[in-house]
Order: sequence, then structure tokens, then C-alpha cells
Amino acid sequence: MKKKFLLPGALLIFACSLAGCQNANSSKETLTVLNYGKYFDPEALKMFEEETGIHVEYEEYESPEEMYTKYKAGSIDYDLLCTSDYMIQKLIEEGEVLEMNHDNLKEYQNIDPKIIDASASFDPQHNYTLPYFYGTVGILYNTDEVDAEKTNSWDILWDSQYEGKIIMENSVRDCFLVPLKRLGYSLNTTDEKELDEALSMLLEQKPLIYAYFVDETGDEMAAGNASLSVVYSGEAAYAQSLADNLAYSVPEEGSNLWIDSWFLPKTCKNQENAEKFLDFLCREDIAKMNFDYVYYATPNKAVYDSLEESVKNDTTIFPDQATIDNCEVYVSLDEAGTDLYNQLWKALKSD
Repeated sequence: MKKKFLLPGALLIFACSLAGCQNANSSKETLTVLNYGKYFDPEALKMFEEETGIHVEYEEYESPEEMYTKYKAGSIDYDLLCTSDYMIQKLIEEGEVLEMNHDNLKEYQNIDPKIIDASASFDPQHNYTLPYFYGTVGILYNTDEVDAEKTNSWDILWDSQYEGKIIMENSVRDCFLVPLKRLGYSLNTTDEKELDEALSMLLEQKPLIYAYFVDETGDEMAAGNASLSVVYSGEAAYAQSLADNLAYSVPEEGSNLWIDSWFLPKTCKNQENAEKFLDFLCREDIAKMNFDYVYYATPNKAVYDSLEESVKNDTTIFPDQATIDNCEVYVSLDEAGTDLYNQLWKALKSD
């Protein structure tokens, strides 16, 4: 099951080879990687360094918006990035992404064509990305305190019975999707009236909130510090591995189907090393290590085929087709839309 990598999301982590940090830092063979927090098994990272002699400078972040700010600051020339669908689309549209030569990845054959096809919403010709994990956003709840039937709707997150026991996502798009879907709107809307309604709903909910979290949610729920939380499906699966009284639901109003992928940013200086890294993570053994560590749905078909039936049938991890059909993939917002969401987010968090 997933292990916890208990380092702050913004911390710069140097994955050192057996030669040690000092020797690694002076090596000419390097790779600079930016990825979500707790999203790569540190042991797999060490294996890559040992097998290739390439030193990896590995940095983490918490939200796609934080990643975008870090990347656009231009202080570090990243060779590889992993982030979510809509943010990749935004960077592609801005000319910040290099084309990826999948022919150089001999293990690419392990990636499920269905997930590659689903990536067309943000990478239409499949020229830029390599799928890494996918899943849904839903409600993780304590079965001792919450009626399971009520979790079929986002309405429960406004029930005063759970005052001080609700966790919301500390991410603008993932937080706003909840009231937007509750209201019957698209989670990609840029209609100011619809978004104002969503903000009003979130402000109404705010007195009930225990905290706005991302990576901490699973541990908080397992510890019994909250009764309900909005989470990514993999975080829900992780929490369930810690506590038997937790369950996961994707409400009937619909939610988000997300696909996180790797890509080569325009700042890439070591494309050959980057392609070695991408090929490495497509390997069945490495993809299995990362699946066990992260416990999100893997697009690696070789890994999926090797799993026990109980894991394959766990819809918290691998959503069924009906759930997928009822979900939307985020699309990139234009500048005006992005500014509007950020303005509303600031209003929510500062109120």
C-alpha cells in the first residue's frame, strides 16, 4: 500500500546515488524533475540513479497553480514535469511544451490505449504527454458517523450536522467543482453568474469547514479528525488502507475525471536523459512500485493485468465506466477565466 513521503510539498529533494550527494551534484549527467508531492516512490528514484548514473534533482509541489507559478518564474530549467490535464493544455497553448518522441520509449507499449485516447481532451494528437495516473474526485466519509446514502449527493457537504468536521480541497478548480456540479453547471464554466453562485455557496459552507487540505486529508480522516472530505480517489484509497471505517463515493451530480501526465517543458536541456526517465517509469516493475506507493489508478496495462481481482474491482481506485461517463475532464481556461477563478478563490480564502 501507499507509503507516506513526509516532506513539505515545496521542498527541494535531492535524490542521491550511492556515490553520495556531493559527487552527484558535480555530475555532468543530470535531470531536473518537478512533480506532485508524494507521487513517486523514492526507492524507484534511487534505482534510476543507480542504473543510469544520472543524478536526479527532484522537486515537489502541491497544486497545478503552484506548479505553473514555479515553472513560469524561470529560476530553474526543468527537464521533466508532471501535472494535471488542464494545466498541460494551458502550457501547450502557450508554446511551453516540447513534442515527445514516443518511439524512443520501448516500454510505452505498456500504456493503456484507452487512457491515451482519453488524453485527447488536452493533447489531441498525443504529441506531448505520457499518462502517469488517473482517477476521480469524490467524498471520503467515516461510515460510523455518516449515512452512506447521503454521500450520493454533494448536498451533504452543507449539512450543519458536520460543522467543523468537513475537509475541502485546497485547490481552486477542485474546490469550485463541488458547488458547480451541485448547481448542475459544468466544472469548466467561466460564466460569471454561475461562478458567483458557486462562491456564495462556498462562503455559506465555510463555517462548517475543518480545513482546506490536499496531501494531509487521508491522514486526517484516518485519525478521525473529520467526518467528510473532498479528495482525489487515490488519497481515498490510501486512507482506507489505514482505517476500516472509511468509504468513498462519487456523487450522482457528477465530478472530475483527471489524468496526470508527464511532459517535456521548453526549458528541457537534457532530453535524452528525460526520455530514459520516461521509459524507466513505463517499465512494469517501476510502474508497480509507483502504483503501490501512490495507489492511484495506473494507466500501465501490464501492472493492471498483474493485480488481484479484488484490487481491479475496487472502484475507489479504478472507477467503473458509468462513473467515468458522468465525469468531466478539466479544460484550460483563458486568461480572463483564470483571473476570475483566482479572484473568487482569493475572496473565499480571505473572507
